[in-house]
Amino acid sequence: MKKTLAIVASISLLVLASCTQEEDFASPITEENVVFIEQESDEFLTVEEINTIISHQLKEKGTFSWDEVPANVLWSAAVHGNELLTVGYGSKGESFREGKSSRLEAIHDDILLTIATSEGHTRNDLKYISDDVLNVIDVQVTTLASIRSLKAMSNVRYLEPNGYSYFTAKPDATVSSQDRSSSGCGMSGSTLNTNDYRTIAPGSLVSWTLDNHNVTQAWSQSTGAGVTIAVIDTGISPNQPLLSPGSSGFGDGYSNNNRTVEKYGTYIDSPWWWSNNLDGPNDKCGHGTSMISAATAPRNNDNKPVGVAYNSNLVSYRGTADVLLNDYHERKGVSNALRALGDRNDVKIISMSIGYLWTIGNVRDAVRYAHNRGKLIFAAGGTSTAITNAYPVIFPASMSETIAVTGVTDANNYKRCDTCHSGPQIEFTIVMERDNDNSRTAAVLGFYGGDNDYVGGSSVATATTAGIAALVWAKYPNWSRTQVLNRMRQSSELYGNPSNKFGYGNIDANQAVQ
Repeated sequence: MKKTLAIVASISLLVLASCTQEEDFASPITEENVVFIEQESDEFLTVEEINTIISHQLKEKGTFSWDEVPANVLWSAAVHGNELLTVGYGSKGESFREGKSSRLEAIHDDILLTIATSEGHTRNDLKYISDDVLNVIDVQVTTLASIRSLKAMSNVRYLEPNGYSYFTAKPDATVSSQDRSSSGCGMSGSTLNTNDYRTIAPGSLVSWTLDNHNVTQAWSQSTGAGVTIAVIDTGISPNQPLLSPGSSGFGDGYSNNNRTVEKYGTYIDSPWWWSNNLDGPNDKCGHGTSMISAATAPRNNDNKPVGVAYNSNLVSYRGTADVLLNDYHERKGVSNALRALGDRNDVKIISMSIGYLWTIGNVRDAVRYAHNRGKLIFAAGGTSTAITNAYPVIFPASMSETIAVTGVTDANNYKRCDTCHSGPQIEFTIVMERDNDNSRTAAVLGFYGGDNDYVGGSSVATATTAGIAALVWAKYPNWSRTQVLNRMRQSSELYGNPSNKFGYGNIDANQAVQ
């Protein structure tokens, strides 16, 4: 059978969501690394060969899809990824179900029977997890025959080796916590430049970034009271008292001491995909704490940074260990968080400063579920090393069901931050970086009480935009998601002539709440 030789040059790897730390997370693929890509083959591929195929698609198309690889590539990746395959089933676009469905149950059972037959097992011998809302099954698969049988089924929407990571995959597929990326993580505080904030009553620091969007002027009309913002990220630091419930914490200073903060964890820290031991709601990275601060930190009397919607309620989900969704449990954790938030009537806004290079099926299904329930979902357009920010807007910001946000500098013309992505999916921009000094970004609470910090990238731009949305929805509590979003668009600098890279541009929060 004829083989095609593909030689792929080395590319740098993305770091998604925060400028606090930049790393590469896999050995580079060099020109000496050659893989034979076979359209129809029984060959089991190495991790290096799989990654070369992925790199080739990324280089040629700017994205990657498991739908576009031969069955043996998918099989090889699944086996390397702890023998895990995620199966999305149902009709095209049928991401979830509203209730009991005998048709979907029959498809579900047929898939498991097909796998059991191909694997030489009974159904009772299969190791699998079925979602009770999303049309998704996570199942152990070891044979190429299973992949080929599933590919032939008309009611299979997608097949993804969700235990395989482009960044941290190893031949034995066992990835320790030390080997996982620490993308966007950082827990040490920073000394703020005095030109990067100003002090307002009763002793709060306003980040210079907020003044570019007239946020303090908007506070005369709205402070976010009565609106609940949900943040899906790495959780809240247990060491930051200003993000804890009570009058001495989340309700400090001018913030209402009756506003609420809830903390949940859906992330499981385990190399085994079938584990169900939740790792708790506490931040062990620092990124989630920074995002929560930017959106909701109290207007305190402690000379610490204040958030945009300082009277909104908060629901925090620790769905991931860091910002890069490269691990099965991170993907499952984010998916489960979206599902839970979709079921809450009090949550109007979801902020997600996390993502991945390409679409993750079960997360996409969960985004659609939450969106179907009226949630306004903001997602980071992407933050990377300066070399790789030519990549398109990342997932899930690339979805039509989310509102993509990116960061720009304080230059007079629109100039994205050094590590920010831009593209046609971007709706809004936030000024979050000094044009002449990329280390001076948004001022936020630190991981530890008493600390301040800087945070940049499309991450903080997203959290800031979610806060502005809360100001609008608090001013107009009976408005729909569409009305809130349209008001934000109409209050942005490029409304009427949106940019193909920056959407409607910078939002004027004060105009939005009028």
